[in-house]
Amino acid sequence: MLLQDRSQPLTVDLGGPRSYDVVFDDLEKLPQAMRTASVRPGKILVITDSNVAGHYRSRLDGILKADGWDPLILTLPAGETTKSPRHLQAIYDAALAWHIDRQTPVLAFGGGVIGDLSGFAASSLLRGVPFVQVPTSLIAQVDSAIGGKTGINHEEGKNLIGAFHQPELVFVDPKLLYTLPRREWHGGLAEVFKHALIRDEAFFAWLEASLGNVIARHPDVVPDLVYRAASVKTQIVSRDEKEHGERMLLNFGHTFGHALEKSLGYGVFTHGEAIIVGMRAALHMSRRFNRALDQKRAEAVLGQIPLPPIPASLGLPVVREAMNTDKKRNRSQLRFILLKRIGQAYVTSDVSEADVDAALAYALGRPV
Repeated sequence: MLLQDRSQPLTVDLGGPRSYDVVFDDLEKLPQAMRTASVRPGKILVITDSNVAGHYRSRLDGILKADGWDPLILTLPAGETTKSPRHLQAIYDAALAWHIDRQTPVLAFGGGVIGDLSGFAASSLLRGVPFVQVPTSLIAQVDSAIGGKTGINHEEGKNLIGAFHQPELVFVDPKLLYTLPRREWHGGLAEVFKHALIRDEAFFAWLEASLGNVIARHPDVVPDLVYRAASVKTQIVSRDEKEHGERMLLNFGHTFGHALEKSLGYGVFTHGEAIIVGMRAALHMSRRFNRALDQKRAEAVLGQIPLPPIPASLGLPVVREAMNTDKKRNRSQLRFILLKRIGQAYVTSDVSEADVDAALAYALGRPV
C-alpha cells in the first residue's frame, strides 16, 4: 500500500488568505469544512449535472439544509457541450433572479465540466463570489477542481474563454467515485497516470504494482490513489499559480489530446481518453529526444485504458490544424511537455513539424 495520512488536508499555498485546503472526508462533513474555510451558512447556489443529481442531489440538499443553508440547486445537462456560453447564461439568470449577493457562494457539485463552468460563473457574478468545489469525478478530484482554472469552450477550441478563480475549499469524498460509469473512471485514470509520469516515479511504480486493483476501482487502492495524485497537483499549483513555469507540466499530453477532441467533435472521446492518446504522442516525441526514457514501461500502463477506435477518416492535417488554436502557444510556437524519464518532465518549443507529424502518426496509427 501507498502509506500516507489521508486525515490531513492538502493545502494549495498561495501565500496569505487566498490559500485553501483540499479536504478528504465523507460528504456529511462538508458543512463543517465550509465553516472552517470561513464560508458561512446562508444562500448557496449549487450547480450540478443530471447524472450526479440522480445519485446525490437529495442527499446534498439535506446535508446543507440541516446545517442552516438555503440551497438553490441548478441541474444542467451532463456532458462536455454544457461548458458553453448558453449554460453559463443559465447560471447567471438563475443567480441574479434569486438575488444573490457577494457573500453567496457558488458550489460546484460534479465533474470537470461543472467545476470549470461554475467557477467561471463565480469569477464573474457580481465581479466575484466565493466558490466551493465538491468534485464527483476522478478527473476533478485529482486535477481540475484544484488550482483555480475555470472556463468554457469555444468553437475555436477547448477552454479558450475563462479566468483563474481560486476556490475557498475543495472537498473530496472518494466514495462518490463508485457511482461513476466505468468509462469515466478509466478516463480519470489518464490524469492520475499523467501526474505520476511528470513528477512522481514512486507513485508510478505503485500504480504498476497495483494496476489490476486500480483499473477495477478496488476500495483498497482508491483513497490512496486520489490523495497521492491530488498531492502532485497541489504542490505544483502552490509553486506556480498562473502557469508561468512548472504548472505547464500538467499539460503533458494535452496539446495533442485537446486537438484530437476538437477534430473528432467534443463527446466522441472523453477528455481522459483523448489525453491517453495525447500522452502516447508525447511519449513518442519524448523518446526521439531522450533515448533513456522507458517508453514501453509508460505505455504498458497507459495501454490498460480501453479506447474507442479512431476513425480512419481522421487525417493528420485536421489534427495539426486543431493544434494551432491551442492556448498554450508561445507567440507563434507550440509548447510541448516531454519526459526525460518517468517522473521528470520539461517544457520545450524546440520541436520540428516532422517531430509533430511523427508523434501524431504514432498515436493515431497512421503513416507519416
